[in-house]
Amino acid sequence: MTTTAPKQYDVGGILLPRPFKIRRFGHFGLNMDRLDEAVTFYTDLLGFRVTDEVSLFDQVPPELRPVVEEVVTDPRMIFTSNSSDHHALLLAHRTFGVLNGNDRKAKDITLSQITWQVGSLREVVDAGAYLRAHGVEIGRTGRDMPGGNWHVYFRDPDDNTVELYYGMEQIGWTRRSRPHGMHDRGFDEVPPLPQMSEAAEVREALERGIDIHSGWSPSEAHLKETHDVGGVLLPRPFKVTGIGPVSMFTERMAEMLAFYTGLLGFEVVEEAEHRGKRIVYLRSGTEHHTFVLVDKALRGRLGLSEHTSCLSVGMEVGSYAQLRAAVEHLVNAGYALVEGVPPELYLGIDYAAHLRDPDGHLVCLYSYMEQVGWDGRPRPAGLRRAVTDPWPETLAPLSDTYADQTYMGPLG
Repeated sequence: MTTTAPKQYDVGGILLPRPFKIRRFGHFGLNMDRLDEAVTFYTDLLGFRVTDEVSLFDQVPPELRPVVEEVVTDPRMIFTSNSSDHHALLLAHRTFGVLNGNDRKAKDITLSQITWQVGSLREVVDAGAYLRAHGVEIGRTGRDMPGGNWHVYFRDPDDNTVELYYGMEQIGWTRRSRPHGMHDRGFDEVPPLPQMSEAAEVREALERGIDIHSGWSPSEAHLKETHDVGGVLLPRPFKVTGIGPVSMFTERMAEMLAFYTGLLGFEVVEEAEHRGKRIVYLRSGTEHHTFVLVDKALRGRLGLSEHTSCLSVGMEVGSYAQLRAAVEHLVNAGYALVEGVPPELYLGIDYAAHLRDPDGHLVCLYSYMEQVGWDGRPRPAGLRRAVTDPWPETLAPLSDTYADQTYMGPLG
């Protein structure tokens, strides 16, 4: 009997079982019924800033605009970020999702996209070919504008739109995004390789007489910087320094696990149960998890919103002190925290606060994520920190306290 060795791909000089490696949770999108309230919630309350706003009506060919206008009641696509990435969260109206077919099979899909970053443009192109060869439905490939990220979009077994990308536009100290005059470098097909660098794009734009400083800049003058956050005055007493993990309900656990582990390369870290239902934690790097799959039968039993298959999206703040301050700030601002979320749903995180956005999506604020070492094993349950109530003012350090990636930019 002969056996065939699994195919290996050269990914930057390293042989891997697929031609790409997911590095991190990059960004996500939400389709909202209460769009204006959502913008205020994620920007004024949580500290994301608007980096671009475009009208969907202006993005489609003129001959298609009447058709789009019949479906979409609010054409705004609002790009927001908590860092130098052009966007970490895209907010749009629920009818934007209808137009894109986000709810074509399941009406509870309100995430317009779940996006993972890979290491190079070549990985994006090779990933598209690899996924297509394995029978995955490809949505589109090319380069998004605004944002400048090279991408391939596809569907998972639950029909969520998933994106792999490289090359997110970085926004500097002036807070200005790429001017619209440079959006002609967008692509709606697989790009030929190699492509020109962004430095070359800037030189070309200057030669064409484009004002490279004319891009979008957020209006935040209404926010009063009165809170001392690590020695910097900010409009709120905390800073969201990282996004993720994302947790999803599913009725196709086996199919989803096969897809995310076998095709995309996530690794199962550990499993848990709540009320007899399965919870699976997956990672793509050294964080305990970047993705969680949960039996959808738990959704109603937990009293969470039936309108979305997204259980929660995590948002990391800069320290435990900031987390405590965030809780006090949110309560004083009139937001009711969601109590009683079972800890089995956020293993690897100890102290956490949950709140609902205007459409009922659950946001998990936390300050610490367990790190997985070279052997790929999580910390044994008996060695994890016990959460006490009330929360203590300070905590003793763990071996991996502050071991995750440092926030690179200034806090404000």
